[in-house]
Amino acid sequence: MSPRSPAVNEELRRRSRERLLQATVDLVDEHGYEATTLADIADRAGAARGLVSYYFPGKRQLLQSAVHRLMHRELAAQLEREPCAPDGRELLARAIDAVLGLARDRPRLMRTHMAGILTAEGFVQCPEQQRLAHLLRDTVSRYGSTDPDNDYRLLRAQLMGAVVAILLPGAPMPAERLRAELFQRYGLEWGLGVPPGERPPPPGV
Repeated sequence: MSPRSPAVNEELRRRSRERLLQATVDLVDEHGYEATTLADIADRAGAARGLVSYYFPGKRQLLQSAVHRLMHRELAAQLEREPCAPDGRELLARAIDAVLGLARDRPRLMRTHMAGILTAEGFVQCPEQQRLAHLLRDTVSRYGSTDPDNDYRLLRAQLMGAVVAILLPGAPMPAERLRAELFQRYGLEWGLGVPPGERPPPPGV
């Protein structure tokens, strides 16, 4: 049997990494961060335990990459869904709804992700995060920003703040209220994106 080509080896490595990332979000969502071990992740992904350490320096970095991959995929799906949206305002509305939707639908996973970012381990710069950043920056640019680098960072900060507010134990804010605030800030009509109701909630709700 002839040896595999470099291209085939690269594709196999890519698939192994993808399986590890998917297994991570699934297990943390199901059992929580502390109850999920690297061995559990390797088993779910059908990979050798040593492969996890080969790709990632630790469990927290693995989780951040896995969640950034999930966010990128969810955001891309929203931006590309039918009907196609060439208008930058619709794209920005879809981006906001995609991120807030993850906080609403996968609270355990997103709470764990935000907690990791706010600890000493900080923000992981990884390929998945860079893909997410590129997609958000492109969305801000298509919205009409004349300074997409800085405006992307501002949007990222606002979305992170909204996610924390939705997930804050004991004092969560309704996602609809936060959506209304973000839409008002960017001058977006409530009916853009995926509105949770016919009209925004009244002030103070």
